[in-house]
Amino acid sequence: MARQEDSLRMKLDQLQCHFTWVPQKENIDLDDMKQRLEDSIQLDVKYQATSYNQLAFVNCLQGNREEAIQNLQEAEKILRENHEDEFEKRIIVTYGNRAWVNYHMGQLTEAQSYLDKLERICQQFPDASRYTAMIPEVYGEKGWALLSSAAQYYEEAMECFKKALEEAPDNTEYIVGYATVLFRLEWFSGTPESRRPSEAMKQLRRVLELDPDHTEAMVLLALKLQQFNQKEEALKFIEEALQKSPDHPYVLRYAAKFYRTKGDVEKAVSLLKKGLEITPNSTFLHHQIGACYRTKLYELMNSPGSRGPRNAALQQRAELIKLCKFHFQKAFENRPLTSIKPHLDFAGICSLNEEYREAKEIYNHLLSLEVIRPENKQAICLQAGLFELKYMRSESNAIDHFLEGMKINYNSTERRRCRENLEAIAARRLRQDPRDSEALRVREFLRQLGGERL
Repeated sequence: MARQEDSLRMKLDQLQCHFTWVPQKENIDLDDMKQRLEDSIQLDVKYQATSYNQLAFVNCLQGNREEAIQNLQEAEKILRENHEDEFEKRIIVTYGNRAWVNYHMGQLTEAQSYLDKLERICQQFPDASRYTAMIPEVYGEKGWALLSSAAQYYEEAMECFKKALEEAPDNTEYIVGYATVLFRLEWFSGTPESRRPSEAMKQLRRVLELDPDHTEAMVLLALKLQQFNQKEEALKFIEEALQKSPDHPYVLRYAAKFYRTKGDVEKAVSLLKKGLEITPNSTFLHHQIGACYRTKLYELMNSPGSRGPRNAALQQRAELIKLCKFHFQKAFENRPLTSIKPHLDFAGICSLNEEYREAKEIYNHLLSLEVIRPENKQAICLQAGLFELKYMRSESNAIDHFLEGMKINYNSTERRRCRENLEAIAARRLRQDPRDSEALRVREFLRQLGGERL
């Protein structure tokens, strides 16, 4: 029996499916991913089979194996109904997942039967291996799986969509995936994509050429246009998307981001609340609402009337802090591993409200995370350093955090800001005492990193 199981496991490891692609449960927040997939199945007719496949993987990792089998049956049914002419190309991933779930249930004969089906299918593709074929349908599915798991897998997702598009250059599904992953990578300040002219914008325009009613592409394109100061065209796309898809949470959330950036916070909040009625557990929507209330809080704190013992302003401040905390917390409570930004935003509000112990706990948790994007690691070091500097009055702790941020060899805005803070601290301390050993250590470290002589 053990030999049969080992031999089967070796075959399963050769498959192309979620069990061989997607990071395992130590690196992803399964509850959050499950919620997002269930929301997307409920809302999105286009990619339901893809979502059911990934949901099966999540359910299997959580021990819900019967549910996983049901998810895969749904995926197969959708593919038979909607893609009859290319069913065998599209079913490869689903059958691979099915073999894995049967294996985890101890149903070795059933698992082998799905391997046999895959072997028969793969014989029709000239470059296929025994149980799998790297064709656009498989690359596309892998791209979506990585894109929806965690940010550190975006580069790999991008390569998958590129591969799919080499053979299917006009496939809207793969262009949307490629545009989406580029859009996200361009927001990360350290990626090569963020330093070039926007390739995401070009790909989003291509989507709209092929499918003029693709409202998700419209809102993403509008945010890109806004970023490049093309405000009139951006607004036109936002208004058209809201008119065509007034109840699509994806459209509502990005339209809200557009209006918040534009300065119309009230409009943004009303769109986000509408989105929450449709998907009440959306962490993204909660994070955006928290960001809107934080904008209002900063406006209140910076208005001349808010200084002094005016009761109404103090009450308003307390209410806004409460709302920020509530929504930021909602944005990370099911995402202890992957929600860096909401955690940092929550800690920032705690610091502002003199809840230093809570802020410190969050920074300690974030500093302990290992498998995260380098600019996120640097953002944590930067914010933890600023917290020590501003609120704890501990310059030496701040220096340690900024140095940790600098040691991550990744050229991001966050790293530059760590450097600027270190330079400012060292310069001020050396003006007071030219032989200050800590300041000299910082300068020597920066010089050795290849920085200009200061």
